[in-house]
Amino acid sequence: MMLPWSADLAGRFEHAVIDSELLRGNPLGDPHERPLLVYLPPGYDEDRARRYPVIYVTPGYSGHGGMWFNRTPFRTPHPELVDALFARGGTPPAIVVFADGWTAYGGGQFLNSPATGRYHSYLCDEIVPWVDARYRTLADRDHRALAGKSTGGYVAMITPMLRPDLFGALATHAGDALFDVGYRHELTWRARLLRDRYDGSYERFLADFRTRIPGTKPGDLELMEVYAYASAYSADEDGTVRVPFDDTGALDPEVWERWLAWDPVVMAGRPVYAEALRSLRAIWIDAGDKDEYFLDFGATAFRRALATAGVPDERIHFELFDGGHGGIEYRYPLALAWLCERMA
Repeated sequence: MMLPWSADLAGRFEHAVIDSELLRGNPLGDPHERPLLVYLPPGYDEDRARRYPVIYVTPGYSGHGGMWFNRTPFRTPHPELVDALFARGGTPPAIVVFADGWTAYGGGQFLNSPATGRYHSYLCDEIVPWVDARYRTLADRDHRALAGKSTGGYVAMITPMLRPDLFGALATHAGDALFDVGYRHELTWRARLLRDRYDGSYERFLADFRTRIPGTKPGDLELMEVYAYASAYSADEDGTVRVPFDDTGALDPEVWERWLAWDPVVMAGRPVYAEALRSLRAIWIDAGDKDEYFLDFGATAFRRALATAGVPDERIHFELFDGGHGGIEYRYPLALAWLCERMA
């Protein structure tokens, strides 16, 4: 039975803090000490000789380490869904690590950027070694996976392409992909918001946003979200953030090409990344067929790109289910169990 306040756990969680040298002195002045939630499955403390695969979970846009246990009516938080999966038995156990990539813009896609900081390196070169040094992990890429939804799903798609030496499997739930369809649809609306409320100026929006309680004006989250993506995909070396549209809502071709270079579908078509994808043991892709951001089309395009890259069908689970972008947390344990079986 789901309780509205807490649950009895079969495994246990450790709440840690990483002191990141890579994030120290980042351009936004964001904290370099970051929370890390580590789940240890049932039996971890009893069998001291056993080692475990690790699945790293990255949050969606605006998510951060303090939100993992947020409780909403009639819903079970993500970490408790993980525990319930392993408590039932039948799924090979794993350590699950919930990471934090918050920035003052609400996120940065876990990419290295001169506008936000070295978040990709922080994930790969600080969090992963930190976990391997402190827990009984199977410390190799074939027993290490990434999972997430939306922006988290984006991180799960691109990181194994960039670092196939570290990650050998992934699960993406409605991950950001096929930018020409998903993002492009939203950008025209964002351009109109910016024009109507701030005369088309992001400088005016940011100056206003920083003087009041965020979220108290319509469009706050939508405008900040685009700026966060731009800070990841199209920041100049001096940290200047370039948004991909002008005051007519038309795309700036040069800036948009910089965004497309980070599209998982586009990346999968490049030989070096196609080779990385062929090396993966397991790839889970799903999305709701009524996704409000059209990320079901992104999922379909990424699945097709995997086929073009030569990834064997038996390593891929692809599914469009009945649903939208929200309320799909019940999908997480399905993907987790599937990954665990293939990494066992």
